[in-house]
Amino acid sequence: MTGGGLLVAGTTSDAGKSVVTAGICRWLVRQGVKVAPFKAQNMSLNSFVTREGAEIGRAQAMQAQACRIEPTALMNPVLLKPGSEQSSQVVLLGKPVGELSARGYHGGRQQRLLGTVLDCLATLRGTYDAVICEGAGSPAEINLRRTDIVNMGIARGARLPVLVVGDIDRGGVFASFFGTVALLSREDQELVAGFLVNKFRGDVSLLEPGLDMLHGLTGRRTYGVLPFRHGLGIDEEDGLRVSLRGTVRESAVSPPVGEDVLRVAVCAIPLMSNFTDVDALAAEPGVVVRFVDRPEELADADLVVVPGTRGTVRALEWLRERGLAEAIVRRAAEGRPVLGICGGFQILGEHIEDDVESRAGQVPGLGLLPVRVRFAREKTLARPTGEALGEQVEGYEIHHGVADVTGGEPFLDGCRAGRTWGTHWHGALESDGFRRAFLREVAAAADRRFVPAGDTSFAALREQQLDRLGDLIEQHADTDALWRLIESGAPPGLPFIPPGAPA
Repeated sequence: MTGGGLLVAGTTSDAGKSVVTAGICRWLVRQGVKVAPFKAQNMSLNSFVTREGAEIGRAQAMQAQACRIEPTALMNPVLLKPGSEQSSQVVLLGKPVGELSARGYHGGRQQRLLGTVLDCLATLRGTYDAVICEGAGSPAEINLRRTDIVNMGIARGARLPVLVVGDIDRGGVFASFFGTVALLSREDQELVAGFLVNKFRGDVSLLEPGLDMLHGLTGRRTYGVLPFRHGLGIDEEDGLRVSLRGTVRESAVSPPVGEDVLRVAVCAIPLMSNFTDVDALAAEPGVVVRFVDRPEELADADLVVVPGTRGTVRALEWLRERGLAEAIVRRAAEGRPVLGICGGFQILGEHIEDDVESRAGQVPGLGLLPVRVRFAREKTLARPTGEALGEQVEGYEIHHGVADVTGGEPFLDGCRAGRTWGTHWHGALESDGFRRAFLREVAAAADRRFVPAGDTSFAALREQQLDRLGDLIEQHADTDALWRLIESGAPPGLPFIPPGAPA
């Protein structure tokens, strides 16, 4: 028997598809429904490694957590990891299979993957009571519809009802809803069941006349109006779409335990990957995390983080061009804390030999750690565990660079030299005991009277966030109608809204 299904599409990128999908998943699992997430194709530099060693988007890993299940490659069969404005690494069923230009991918390769993604979805629907699918961008990308495998392509192939999410905080949501439907073919429109308004501020009664008019214009109902809530953008898909300069990761509401706060500056390097690594720092009361791109912004930072990147050599050049490299080297010489994660770890080393990612050959690093890096064609994908600073640590690895550590003190898989640390491990700071021990060292080095909270659990905070998403759906959506949609599909007889898709 095939389980129920739903495709959560959006009027735009960043309309809230990921968090709405997670919210529906958490609401369903609290009702006793066995549910799984799915996204046929994801473009993201924020990825995760499953227990079987497959690389998938972090958004799908987060949604799997909302379902209280382990993530697998079936949940995100195609992952595109941009390496430039024109090309991306293609990860298929968790393993990299090559680098393709946008033209090459959309010119034929993408459409050939439709059978694969439909098979993955069918496997999930044969295992779970419901599968909640997430679309990408907008389903009305008329220039890409012919080869689409993530929006109406998957909806048509699997006969999924479609719920269109719109971000009303941006304005223009009624035009966006109407225009999205009106640019779809008759066959695609038959699957678009209705709308969900996201990020609404104010009195819903003032919005209701517009929703009634939208129903009159399209014959489609609105399944809910979700209020604006701060701090729900967990595990964002993409650091490319929005400039992170000056962005402050939301910290816990609690005041600092000690007398001082700790200031963390994260270098907003090009093609930054897994910037969610610093979310665990921002979860600590009294830790302020900010993304920066100027050397003067490092002056008052107690810790500088050089994060992961899909373009290590390019990021290193960027740091030098901006004067940030010189500022980081100066900090290290003064004994002020610096942490490099994955690509950031490689940047802090002596030199990088890259004939794979940038094909730049041998490039000098910042020389802060006794490490030499050579890029291998085979990607390392792992879920390591270990010990550091006297605490147990879990993490995950996603990198082509192989580090030869020639000195310093051991630190996870990397090393430490003075107050500069480097590791390939993503997610290590989510281990509570290790994070607290690390922050105590940073505070001592920075001469700050900062004390880590003894009871902060990052896993518990993440669960609370997911429950807040489930609460949004339960309290502000028509859950009975939503379940009928998941179980029975789009209502019959939905009207066609002209002009439809161009021929």
